[in-house]
Amino acid sequence: MDGSGATSAIGLVPVSSRRELDRFIRLPMALGRGDPNYIAPLLMERREALTPKTNPFFDHAEVQLWLAVRDGRDAGRISAQIDRLAPASMGRVGHFGLIAAEDDPAVFEALFREAEAWLRARGCERALGPFNLSVNEEVGLLVEGHDTPPMVMMGHDPAYTGARIEAQGYAKAKDVYAYMADTTVDLPERVLERVRRGLPEGVVLRELDMSRYDEEVRRLTEILNDAWQDNWGFTPTTEAETAQIAKAMRPVIDRRLTWFAEIDGEPAGFIVFLPNVNEAIRDLHGRLLPFGWARLLWRLKVKGVKTARVPLMGVRRKFARTPRGVVLPFLLMNAGASAARRLGYERAELSWILEDNRPMRHILEAAGARIYKTYRIYEKALA
Repeated sequence: MDGSGATSAIGLVPVSSRRELDRFIRLPMALGRGDPNYIAPLLMERREALTPKTNPFFDHAEVQLWLAVRDGRDAGRISAQIDRLAPASMGRVGHFGLIAAEDDPAVFEALFREAEAWLRARGCERALGPFNLSVNEEVGLLVEGHDTPPMVMMGHDPAYTGARIEAQGYAKAKDVYAYMADTTVDLPERVLERVRRGLPEGVVLRELDMSRYDEEVRRLTEILNDAWQDNWGFTPTTEAETAQIAKAMRPVIDRRLTWFAEIDGEPAGFIVFLPNVNEAIRDLHGRLLPFGWARLLWRLKVKGVKTARVPLMGVRRKFARTPRGVVLPFLLMNAGASAARRLGYERAELSWILEDNRPMRHILEAAGARIYKTYRIYEKALA
């Protein structure tokens, strides 16, 4: 507002330069400055994620980023994107994401008006989001659980954001949950009873083989694409994205926390516990230079972190409903949790879990995990 109480003009700037991209990346850091639970992401990682040369998502998607500028300062940001690999069952849908803005309805209105016009011009009939940028990256807006910091690769949005999005005509499409599990205690007795029976005939559990790392990540992705293909909104991970995942995960992945299950010699399931990098970068303010790398590596490799996140778990569909396949999630969770406990981890987040994914929710709740954060995906008809 200016001195007269009138709303100052808001300009929308399409991001087209490195400098504008840096402004785009840094804006949430300014918004989160007074939030004790906000953790700034690493600037280097965000640049790679939002640059076509380093993120293979751009190979199959059209993306536009905008900054909202008022009185010479950045007041908000948004993305709009169309993923050509999105399932046909979703219809002519476009996505919005990376939404962050001051608590001002005029800024939100300007951002969404621009993003929706861009999507309409490309034939989209519905907007869905936030996806940052892909359904396989950060998904949903935090609507419950602002009282704790986010885990690695999870969002943390100002509490007012949901209401501002809804004021633009958006309604809930789906909720996705983050579960928390205490890794210092054993799994519940009813689960341990299954585990104590030993491995079914033909079932083998093994750690990630770092000597065949790229091959192992390809195998993991094949299982993931098969296991999740019937999930709402699922988009398969491409070969190029698999290579990018392998590169991004290698510095932090711990072979002792990544487990495969094989049935009769065939890869059948997996689970990945990632050290919670956010715990190690909380005071780095997004920077690794000049001494951030040393601090990060020391905290991860020497001091150690106490929390982990399980972003990926799956069982091939051909095995999922068989007697041996049904027990695999419990065997994998027990193997990963037991290793985490030996390594000094105290808690593990399992996320994201669709609200209507009853089979997975039952597995996690049977294993003692409980919902502690809710992220919401919104939708709006663009007709």
